[in-house]
Amino acid sequence: MTAQAKGTPIQGVTLYSFTRAFHGREYDLEGLIRKAAAEGFGPGLEIIGFSSFRGFPEIDDHYAGWFKDLIAETGLVTTSLAVNADIGIHRDRLLTQDELLEYMRRQIAAAAKLGFPIARVQISITPDSMEALAPIAEEYGVTLALEVHADQYASHPRILALRDRYDKVGSPFLGFTMDWGATVSGFAPSLIEAYRRRGASEELLAAVTGLWDEFYRQGPPADQADHGQRFGRFIGLAAQHGRPDLGIDFGINGTGLFGPARVDDWLEIFPWIKHVHGKFFGIDDQHEEPSVPVRDLIRLLVENGYNGAISSEYEGWHWNYWQSPFDIIRDEQAVQRSAAADAGSRMTTDLAEARAQLAAWLPTTQGASA
Repeated sequence: MTAQAKGTPIQGVTLYSFTRAFHGREYDLEGLIRKAAAEGFGPGLEIIGFSSFRGFPEIDDHYAGWFKDLIAETGLVTTSLAVNADIGIHRDRLLTQDELLEYMRRQIAAAAKLGFPIARVQISITPDSMEALAPIAEEYGVTLALEVHADQYASHPRILALRDRYDKVGSPFLGFTMDWGATVSGFAPSLIEAYRRRGASEELLAAVTGLWDEFYRQGPPADQADHGQRFGRFIGLAAQHGRPDLGIDFGINGTGLFGPARVDDWLEIFPWIKHVHGKFFGIDDQHEEPSVPVRDLIRLLVENGYNGAISSEYEGWHWNYWQSPFDIIRDEQAVQRSAAADAGSRMTTDLAEARAQLAAWLPTTQGASA
């Protein structure tokens, strides 16, 4: 049996990390792309479809040409386009299966037209829907990588059901996006600081982190009932300390953003991981991520031969308004590169190498639609 060749993940970023700057109109889409390139956050670039492209998923030829020219000019390579699988877009009813497939087809076609080889889809898509989408993905040459995101985790029954269906279908165009938020190791200190700035007492903050640590020791929730019970305990904790206004916020973040699964849980679905969201929440004074085990996650990817892209995904922008997301991304990517070196490999940062590597990593369809 031959030893597994070490992976060299492609460095990249998602523009989602800079949402606060985008919403504040400090940058438009073009400006953000140019900024990411100039800062050396690429070569990989991930974008969210509906929040970034006006009229999405309808993309005309002129706009697609402009976008591809911009990517080429800035020296980046498109990695993943985040698409939506919202079956509740009508007020009075849910989408039928046929309507969902057509809704997804339009988005997959847009990904192909814009030059994205991956469409990140969401956990709301069932195994039956993913199987039905496989021929559409193959038609357009776009890999569908369903995001495994807290409060789900790799060994969750819903994820294992998808994995087993992928195995049955046998299409190389079906896989997963690994989101590091499922394997967090501590309540983010930057969020604690945000609560402090909102007047939360030190006693309450200690209780919140203590409760999260208790859940971490227990491991991820066994089912939705367990998840709901944990959510309720965060709400109760806030009420007990006289801040019921913070209860839902504690619950959302403590159970839906900071997933307590262990790093090696990803091995359950590793062969199907096509893309990675390098989810993180902040950088401390030692220039490390204090709540996400970035170094352990990079080691896992390297040692198991992962050659796809990692999009650094800074989620702390939701609450951290006092630090620059660009500085934070710069520091986090330095941690990734250091961790890859420690694991006996490196991150791919050269554009030509990244393009060739991504092309070899993902399946292609000859004569794919565009």
